[in-house]
Amino acid sequence: MNILVSIIVPCYNQSHFLNESLQSVLDQTYVDWECIIVNDGSLDNTESIAQQWCEKDNRFSYLYKENGGLSSARNAGITQSAGEYILPLDADDYIHKDYLSKLVPKLYQDDSLAIVSCYSEFFKKSLNNIIFELKPEGTTYHYLLYVNQLIATSLFRKICWEQVGGYDETMKKGFEDWEFWIAITKRGWKYKVIEEFLFYYRKSKKSMLVDTLNNHAESNKEYIYKKHREIYIKDFDNCITVLFYGLKTHRSSEQKIKNSLEYKIAKVICKPYRIV
Repeated sequence: MNILVSIIVPCYNQSHFLNESLQSVLDQTYVDWECIIVNDGSLDNTESIAQQWCEKDNRFSYLYKENGGLSSARNAGITQSAGEYILPLDADDYIHKDYLSKLVPKLYQDDSLAIVSCYSEFFKKSLNNIIFELKPEGTTYHYLLYVNQLIATSLFRKICWEQVGGYDETMKKGFEDWEFWIAITKRGWKYKVIEEFLFYYRKSKKSMLVDTLNNHAESNKEYIYKKHREIYIKDFDNCITVLFYGLKTHRSSEQKIKNSLEYKIAKVICKPYRIV
């Protein structure tokens, strides 16, 4: 099986993590890969580190572009790629040495599959400090409507990227991978999850994911729902249930805060300032 996999590694000011990520690529037991390091207008030493890896192994290549966001960087790398299969890998994460060996055959053997993913471990600083485990489920877009079951670092067919026009470059505040998976699977493609921990996600206090969840989750979901409205309309009853459950949860959380002793004390302390 000589399927070329193109691993796309966008990097924006994360050169301090880049060596670990690229080492996990070099350590793959599956050897038919190319790795395109996309410098998305970084202000750090991403270029010099990338060049060192290109000199170390000719399967690595380097691409510089003006800063345009994660979707833009992935699209730029995939446009330059030669592989039949694509694997996005963020510069601060890494993959198990058997990642490709175990996922590539699954995609190769089943023509109905567009995407193959796996279980993930979230860590802080090192793999000795695992703080969360993610075990996604499902096979079709129905499982993706309200929760993103698939990690961004999932293996997919390049033809699927071509069919949907790539990652949505207007989505610069996160969830671009979730929208991408929906765009692919709503066309009838399926996905498969390998029940092994083969991907490692670095959890940091400041990250795009943290910013997305804290500040952009609702607006991103609204965009996805509207862009793919036809599948949400088909699932109208569930959609309404999910939306109102979210409202009820928010109201309940807000009420708990207002009833807390800390809130009541703060309210008394701040009362004179409110009058002023």
